[in-house]
Amino acid sequence: MDRRSFMATTGRATLAGGVLAATGSLVSAPAAGAAPATEPVAASQGDDNGTVRFNIISDIQGDLTDFGKALDDLHAINPGSVGLGIAGDITPRGYDFEYAAVRQTIDKHPHPKAVAWAIGNHEFYVPKYSDPNTLAQATWPNGTTEDSLFKSFYNFAERGKVYSETSFGGVPVLSLGTERYSHYHDAKLWDEVWISDEQFTWLEDRLAYWERRRKPVMVLTHHPLPNTVSGTHNKLYMSDYLQPDRLLSILGRHKDVFLFSGHTHWDLNLSDWVVRRVVPGTGNLEGFTVVNTAAVQVGWMDDGKGGEVSLGGAFNQGLQVEVDPQKVVIKARDFTTNTWLKQLTVPLHNQA
Repeated sequence: MDRRSFMATTGRATLAGGVLAATGSLVSAPAAGAAPATEPVAASQGDDNGTVRFNIISDIQGDLTDFGKALDDLHAINPGSVGLGIAGDITPRGYDFEYAAVRQTIDKHPHPKAVAWAIGNHEFYVPKYSDPNTLAQATWPNGTTEDSLFKSFYNFAERGKVYSETSFGGVPVLSLGTERYSHYHDAKLWDEVWISDEQFTWLEDRLAYWERRRKPVMVLTHHPLPNTVSGTHNKLYMSDYLQPDRLLSILGRHKDVFLFSGHTHWDLNLSDWVVRRVVPGTGNLEGFTVVNTAAVQVGWMDDGKGGEVSLGGAFNQGLQVEVDPQKVVIKARDFTTNTWLKQLTVPLHNQA
């Protein structure tokens, strides 16, 4: 059963949202102290021009054949890639044997040593099943504990928290994620993201730390923020976060932040695949960059009625990111046809 089927059978809580306009309001400066990096940050490993190249994909959801194709194509176009970011929905449901299958697939194909994993909503779907072959939502959670779902992700990602910092050739990559599966805490909710004060503080500290060092920061999160990239003006994606304004206010202070989100599976051919999001009250009138990661498994599009429909046919898309001291180039890739779809250059403001 795919993500849309789950949404149709379980329902979603909704939250009204609107397009934010720019203001000149200022916010307090970040604290002077900086928390240590979650993981050691390597020196820059760029080419002769100082360019660091890495790739970002999302939403594998059990489509391991297309995942393998994506890895092979990424190696062909970027054999010197310093990292791979995967923005959630690593598995179809979050079973340990599904994580093991992902690990087996990635081990069979060329890939960078540095991999940054973000957790997605599909990592929490084991409780919908009484056994791997029997959907049993009426008896949710079927004996599955919330803690066991997080432990499965931690064991796979080889860390003890949903959020982490990874270095892609000296470029900091921050992975964010929910710290609760909401339906365990509120029967009216399902996949909505809840972030702790600790994770918010960590994010603030790391962004401030890297801004002082004039480094652009890549942020991976599975769920998209409202009114950003393709699909996020659709009512289906207006309420993915329980604290969207707080997250936006943190990200919105930094011009050289690049947020990569998945979940929607919307096509990279759409015009709003990359946007600049301006957040009122942050003092940053130029906003920060938000990028749609598309998906490895199946594409979706607007149905013209406030919902969405499957694109049908083959679909397997992702990104290449190229960072140098002056700019970031984001390239959209079709792994089915092995072709580039488009690219966009974003100048950096705080040049090193």
